[in-house]
Amino acid sequence: MADRWTISSGSKFEELAGYSRAVVDGEFIFVSGTVGYDFQTGEIPEGAEAQTRQALSNIAHALAQAGATLKDIVRVRVFLTRREDIVPVSRILGETFQEPRPTNTTVIVTLAEEAMRVELEVTALKR
Repeated sequence: MADRWTISSGSKFEELAGYSRAVVDGEFIFVSGTVGYDFQTGEIPEGAEAQTRQALSNIAHALAQAGATLKDIVRVRVFLTRREDIVPVSRILGETFQEPRPTNTTVIVTLAEEAMRVELEVTALKR
């Protein structure tokens, strides 16, 4: 296996925008911004909490393909469209990430589609 390789979710946007769901480079795994789309149904659930859980599931799937888990995440970037979603989303992240907890940056932004309320980007380091 090469030292650097990519993982695809099959999203049409990956080819359109020229990116991969994740890039594995040595022991590091860089996962692209991931929203709460359910890749099985092609739908996005309502609400930031449901979208956060689905995004984490999508990220876990990509990490598994790289031989890692959510426990290997060292950095999380959280993009929210609504300030009032900070606490509910943070609670889910707090439940998900235990010691040692990853670093976190949270910002309020406008995302590509109106239905999107949260996007997560992570970096993991395989142990």
